[in-house]
Amino acid sequence: MQFFDSHCHLDDEKFNEDREEVIKRNLQENNCKFVTIGYSLESSQKAIKLAKKYDLYATVGISPNDIPQNEEELLKELEEIKQIVETERENKYLVAIGEIGLDYYWNKENKELQKLAFIKQIELANEFDLPITIHCRDAINDTLEILKKNKVNNMGIFHCCPHNRELVKEALKLDFYISFAGPVTFKNAKNANEFISIVPNDKMLIETDSPYLSPEPERGKRNEPRKVKYIAEKVAEVKKMTLEEVAKQTFENAKRVYKIVDK
Repeated sequence: MQFFDSHCHLDDEKFNEDREEVIKRNLQENNCKFVTIGYSLESSQKAIKLAKKYDLYATVGISPNDIPQNEEELLKELEEIKQIVETERENKYLVAIGEIGLDYYWNKENKELQKLAFIKQIELANEFDLPITIHCRDAINDTLEILKKNKVNNMGIFHCCPHNRELVKEALKLDFYISFAGPVTFKNAKNANEFISIVPNDKMLIETDSPYLSPEPERGKRNEPRKVKYIAEKVAEVKKMTLEEVAKQTFENAKRVYKIVDK
């Protein structure tokens, strides 16, 4: 049985002390594939380097929590992201633009800059025939409005998707995939079972968002891709599927949305 962690951050500084050990452990011992996600210019550069070195998959992009605080600098960094894509696009390890999106929980003073960064990176994804992976926190209406006005040609993923019924329904109408993360396993999670139930099997993904959001029963510890099995167990319980069925389905879904061809 093999799992696919569709969203993790092995480029994050929390792995600086043992990154190679973690990567090898998850690839070899735990038979887990994963995509390491860029969230800033620097982390995107690191993600590409990791993908090359360890034969992984990576994305590049600037998240709403990492955009520069003026338009000139933002456009400059986005141009550097584009240069990375132009250079690496033919290499099969670059699989998406992300994470991108809106976050009004941590940042409320720069909404227009966030929207600009989001739209520009959707355009970048369309230009290079790539899907996107979306971060959305306390910004559901604006996120959906942008997606409806700016067509995403190659689908995408709502990563660590908020447990919001209307968001999920609208995202599915737009042909997006929904990714379940550690919070669905939390004992105080609201609407988690309903949230899992309404997502069709062919549109569901599982992720860790490592090193964050470690699932039960390891909540509070540093997260890593191997723990994606706990999210799969929760999905299996709610959907009345076997763990093997969830692992296989989400593995195939991840390959489809990221356009991954078996090596």
